[in-house]
Amino acid sequence: MSFRKLKRKFSIDATQLSVRPYVAWYVRWSIYVPFVLAAAGLAWWAYDSGLEFAGFHRGQTQQELEKLQVQVTSLSQENAALNSKIAQYEQQIQIDQASNQETSKQLKTLNDENAHLQEDLAFFQNLTETRGKEGELGIHRLKLEHDSMPGEYRVRMLLVQSGQRAKQFVGSYQLVATLVENGQKTNLVFPSPGEGDAQFKLNFKYYQRVEQALHLPAAAQLESVQVRVFESEAREPKVRQNVSPV
Repeated sequence: MSFRKLKRKFSIDATQLSVRPYVAWYVRWSIYVPFVLAAAGLAWWAYDSGLEFAGFHRGQTQQELEKLQVQVTSLSQENAALNSKIAQYEQQIQIDQASNQETSKQLKTLNDENAHLQEDLAFFQNLTETRGKEGELGIHRLKLEHDSMPGEYRVRMLLVQSGQRAKQFVGSYQLVATLVENGQKTNLVFPSPGEGDAQFKLNFKYYQRVEQALHLPAAAQLESVQVRVFESEAREPKVRQNVSPV
């Protein structure tokens, strides 16, 4: 080392050395934290004071919020109760509508039966006034109507034997349906051979109502049905009559 350097190092112009005491970090934080907390509290106080000065009262607002929450809860409960009542009313309305429909059906049925009874009364009054030959058999009020399903028909008629001293009529009836299918005309006989004919049996003295369902191919077109009434053990019908569908 040269003389100049030694002189500069130990002379008056040499760099001053400062000595500071060492302070631990937790001591420094224990000093800084209170000031930071005090500054934050002061800022919050200033913010709250500013809101109060602007007309915003935190306590009152909290009370309003609690009041609104109570109202929301009350309205929710009331809404649930109203929904329950509405469901009950809707169910009651459905029950009433079903009851009204059933009552309407019953009323229509009764009206139809009343109309039929009036027709029967008028018919029998006319029959007693114009009596035919004793024991003469006739087919009256013959109707052929479409049923609910395609290919289904229903035959209705009233068989009447005139005369006050008419004998018991025992026999059967037969239905011959004339229809067109695939451009060809064919006949179907009811009851068909081999089919039980118990429902086609007749046993009456003055009159007997007959109602018989016919099941035909859905694609076939029915032209007419001939009713044939046979006396017991007879091969030829005692009376026959044709009817077309209405």
